[in-house]
Amino acid sequence: MKTISLVLGSGGARGYAHIGVIEELEKNGYKIESISGSSMGALIGGLYACGKLQEYKEWVLSLDMLDIARLLDFSFLTSGIIQGDKVFNKIQEMIGEVNIEDLNIKYTAVATDLIKQKEVWIQKGNIIDAIRASVAIPTLFTPKKISNKYLIDGGVLNPLPMAPTVSDDTDITIAVNLNANNAKKYIIEIPKKEKEKENRFKEIFFELKQKAQSLFEQEQKSEFDEMNMFVIVGKTIDIMQNSVLECKMAGYSPDIMINIANDACDFYEFNRAYEMIELGRVIAKDSGI
Repeated sequence: MKTISLVLGSGGARGYAHIGVIEELEKNGYKIESISGSSMGALIGGLYACGKLQEYKEWVLSLDMLDIARLLDFSFLTSGIIQGDKVFNKIQEMIGEVNIEDLNIKYTAVATDLIKQKEVWIQKGNIIDAIRASVAIPTLFTPKKISNKYLIDGGVLNPLPMAPTVSDDTDITIAVNLNANNAKKYIIEIPKKEKEKENRFKEIFFELKQKAQSLFEQEQKSEFDEMNMFVIVGKTIDIMQNSVLECKMAGYSPDIMINIANDACDFYEFNRAYEMIELGRVIAKDSGI
């Protein structure tokens, strides 16, 4: 059994692919001893380190439109559209009160200090707070305050955090990049039930769009527009992270890189969980792990 350090990148809803990758790694006999993650990578990695990834997967695949609507706690602050408390209260129900230093797996959640403009490695303290800080996508989630620091999405400064794993005593390092420019296209068979669910969720995203427009005093429209604020923010984040990633990878490189295309889905399309999980599994197989 090969021991691995697993690096999980940021990329919004594409982060569901991490679940498929992890399942394929376990299927092939790898033992994950260390995890470093940014944003959704920190969330999925944290759930795995706590032994709750399967429960989380079952939960997200069971959500319907009404469940999503109940989880959205719109913020009345201009620092973010969603507070995120309802979602993270649910995740805390799964995980419980767990400190990072008590985990059996080495874990690092990477966030960004908004004021000091510095990368922050969270390797101790409450894991829910660490995850919440790392996933605070600018404009979407409100920042998380920890020890007088206002922390936002780790992907802003480090979308694929290799450095925390450099000193690990493991056999190999495997990284999952969610911002790749993949030329190869993969066809994922989606059950009819999941496809219908995806279409219904567009109504939820329309509501989010209206909220975003009201915060920024933009004209509201009465139909779902493909090039809305979330698409623009998502594409901007992808461009920024690709640029940052090139610089970061010049200093550190994994033994195996699993690349998920940045056009697999938009960062806000959390309704495509089934498809992204399966895509992660298929690409992991294709990577020769």
